[in-house]
This record gives sequence, C-alpha cells and structure tokens, in this order.
Amino acid sequence: MYMKKHIDDREVHKQFYNEIFETMKAEPYAQFLGIELVELGEGTATAEVDVKEHMLNTHNTVHGAITFAIADYVFAAACNSYGKTSVGLSTTVNFMAAGQPGSKLRATATEEKRNHRTSWYNIRVESDGELIATMEALAYRKNHYFVPVEEMDGE
Repeated sequence: MYMKKHIDDREVHKQFYNEIFETMKAEPYAQFLGIELVELGEGTATAEVDVKEHMLNTHNTVHGAITFAIADYVFAAACNSYGKTSVGLSTTVNFMAAGQPGSKLRATATEEKRNHRTSWYNIRVESDGELIATMEALAYRKNHYFVPVEEMDGE
C-alpha cells in the first residue's frame, strides 16, 4: 500500500518489533539451514548457525554458500527491520578465511545509510570469533509495509 503520510521508521520498528522479529525469524531458508536470529535492532541484525557436516565442502571447511547464506540472512533482517518490505539489489562478498567443522558462525549486519528508496549495509561473518567474510550490501525499499502501519498510534 502506498502511504502519503510520512511514517517514522524507528517508530514502526518500536511499535511492531515483535511482529517484525517473528516474521524475520520465520524465514524458510534460514530455518532449513538452522540459522537463528538472535538480535534485531533498527537497521541491525545478528544471527548464528552451528556448522553441521552437510555444510562442509570437499576440503572439510564451511562451504561458501553457507557463509553467504548467513550473511544474506542478516542483511535481509536488518533492511526489513523497519517493517518496510526491502529486497536486495547487490552484494559484494569477501571470503577471508575458512570456517571450520563444528564451529558456530555468527553474522552481524549494520546499516550504514538509509534513505527513502535505498539502504546500505556492512556485514561481518565470524567462525568461533575469527572473521571469515565480509559483505557490502545494497537494498531497495518498496512502498509496502508488511506490518499494519495504518494502525499506528496517532495515525
């Protein structure tokens, strides 16, 4: 729905936090992989996943697709943290080290800048505390909110 009135993203995040958190937590692919959303702030997100044997590559290290998946997941959670439907436009990933079998991956997304249509994020992925990858990501912010902003107090 298109809203002509200015909507304060931070107020939407605060008022609909539980609904936004549960929506992002229920993301099907993240659930399939066992990724758990552990924190969701205004333009930020942190998630973790325990590395299982099926997540390894031929060299017995974490497959790059798993590293990318958790980075992409926190990117999605962070850019949707205001309840406004946002989708990825581009990402650049730098793989710096291999995650190890049996480790815990932790990814954190931080919003660097946001305007009406786009937002930019930096993402860090660590394996048991060691930085293994970074991602720079750009999101497109649609007009649609996936929470009922028309019910906001004072609207």
